[in-house]
Amino acid sequence: MVGRLAGDSREPSSTSPRYPPNVRIATWNVNSLKARQEAVERWLERAAPDVLLVQETKLADGDAPELPFRMAGYELLHHGEGRWNGVAIASRVGIADPVTNFGDGPVRDSRSGATLGLDEEDFNPFDEARMVSAVCGGIRFVSLYAPNGRVVGSPWYAGKLRWFERLHRWLTETRLPDEPLVVGGDLNATPTDDDVWDPIAAHGGTHVSPAEREALARLRSWGLVDLYRLRQPAPGRFSWWDYRAGMFHRNEGMRIDLLYATSTVAERVVWAEIDREARKGPPTPSDHAPVVIDLDEPGRPFEAGWEGALGRIAARTRPRRTPRSGVG
Repeated sequence: MVGRLAGDSREPSSTSPRYPPNVRIATWNVNSLKARQEAVERWLERAAPDVLLVQETKLADGDAPELPFRMAGYELLHHGEGRWNGVAIASRVGIADPVTNFGDGPVRDSRSGATLGLDEEDFNPFDEARMVSAVCGGIRFVSLYAPNGRVVGSPWYAGKLRWFERLHRWLTETRLPDEPLVVGGDLNATPTDDDVWDPIAAHGGTHVSPAEREALARLRSWGLVDLYRLRQPAPGRFSWWDYRAGMFHRNEGMRIDLLYATSTVAERVVWAEIDREARKGPPTPSDHAPVVIDLDEPGRPFEAGWEGALGRIAARTRPRRTPRSGVG
């Protein structure tokens, strides 16, 4: 099932399994599914999610790797445009009632050689592949890739805020706060200063601005809960690190990959983690790490790599003591 557009429904499909126990949910911006397909397949075997939300596939629907996912035991619902953006849902608990682009119709064709000439400066967030939704195992999932925003106050930033408004309106008009619903993906915004390596250094940029955080807060006010924070309240663990200047190795990152859900799902959460090990190469990894949530019981164990990494980082960055000049 690849790139199929369908109408919306507030009721789970009768053809989709209802509320299977012990579900593992994950989201991952893979930064090109074509480039990262082998890494994704290894990670599916390593972590065994039941539902994986995928962002930035950078593929047209006809190029989506449906067969490799099927061989791994997953159905794949893909909504793409070509060179940029692209979202997907991989599920081994069924896929039903798909919705793309908030139900607003098809998006542009950004494949190389497409009739309509485009480049990265052509920005219309409502004509880009940034939203796909389906019912998997009795829960409606929404995989999102929010616009980056580039610079606060720019047209790209204004478009990002309009896109969040469209998301909120879709929730208000088509969903219910008491239904089983998971909204997740790369939202390109941090909920609080605890989700940033250094709020002072990041101040004034995108991802941390008051308007972006207010957009996330409106989603929570509608009825969504930050699932990761239910089990991981401490700061210092992030899901994105820039490729440049060794930011990953210094843990200078942000938590912008989020899994929000209604209370009927949130009350089932027993475990949450960000898989830092998946951010490592070779080959060149995505600049994001998967975020993983377990419902009802913990899923397949894996070592996320945080304990050792945070210890090494703390040792490298610990201020040096000034030698004492004499003995008192």
